[in-house]
Amino acid sequence: MKTNYKSLAEDILALAGVKPNGNNPWDISIHNDKFYRRAITEGELGIGESYMDFWWDSEKIDEFICQILKARLDEKIQRKLSILFKLLTARMFNLQSKRRAFIVGEKHYDLGNDLFQYMLDKRMTYSCAYWKNAQNLDEAQENKLELICRKIHLKPGMRVLDIGCGWGAFGKYAAEKYEVKVVGITVSKEQIELGRKLCDGFPVDIRLMDYRDLNEKFDRIVSVGMFEHVGYKNYKTFFEVADKCLNNDGLFLLHTIGTNISEDLLDLWSEKYIFPNGMLPSVAQIGKVIENHFVMEDWHSFGQDYDKTLMAWYHNFNNNWDKIKNKYSERFFRMWKYFLLSSAGSFRSRRRNQVWQLVLSKNGVPGGYQSVR
Repeated sequence: MKTNYKSLAEDILALAGVKPNGNNPWDISIHNDKFYRRAITEGELGIGESYMDFWWDSEKIDEFICQILKARLDEKIQRKLSILFKLLTARMFNLQSKRRAFIVGEKHYDLGNDLFQYMLDKRMTYSCAYWKNAQNLDEAQENKLELICRKIHLKPGMRVLDIGCGWGAFGKYAAEKYEVKVVGITVSKEQIELGRKLCDGFPVDIRLMDYRDLNEKFDRIVSVGMFEHVGYKNYKTFFEVADKCLNNDGLFLLHTIGTNISEDLLDLWSEKYIFPNGMLPSVAQIGKVIENHFVMEDWHSFGQDYDKTLMAWYHNFNNNWDKIKNKYSERFFRMWKYFLLSSAGSFRSRRRNQVWQLVLSKNGVPGGYQSVR
């Protein structure tokens, strides 16, 4: 019996209050009826790729994604065998091995500093902002940097390691405001080039290297928005390196996107087009690998703030597109738009993706750690 993919897709979407060619802002306008089969058989990969191929549009992609995630429609997709095979490669191979560590730098962070300069805040902070008492993106990102500094009790003269330092936003802020010395590492050549210019005049040393090559001692360690690239096969190694590099009385702050369910699989659309080999950790996975290495001092969850951050990034990107569009294609524009808006919708749904800041010590803070918010 031949499957009527259009009827099946319409029935599934109706469970989320989404109607093809409907009038709600989160409804989708179908330009190619092949969309229905692709969405049913390929899930998030097919939906994202078909948007890039101009097969559908939506007034509010962020709300469309939020609706389908809240209704758990992703659980109703029966993926074809070729898709399942791609998912299983994450189990079979270490996609985030040391040999492959620089792929995400080349494919994502090296896309062009101008793209990120027009999209991000003035300090170029490429991770979730902290919107408490903030009126705009610049304030929210400074809030986040200040929050991190206060959580790890920075004092003048300390030596700090930033694993996955980006363009040096944290390092420059910490050196400027708290008079510390910072070593930042990244796998992106473009970030190195611009980051060193942005941090010129401050004691911030930005290096192109993999975290597994670290072998120095620091008073404090931070890692902000990098752990998503580590991969579950390397979580244990990551924390072993942090343990080795942190002084006995030091503190380690880990800022990461997390997921509610322990998985060893990839989001295929994001993996293919945005973050090669990306993988989100769960509470259980993190808890398991810090055993015998760290004391959990604090766990702060504020995933709702990433929705607002991503929407701010999207508006910056969209408003500045004319300034950079000669370097990128229209398909790239749709890809990046889908990335930002679908991510915002995912965080808005609160179902799958979260943002966590963990504060860890090696031996426990004497007298107890006082949480900072």
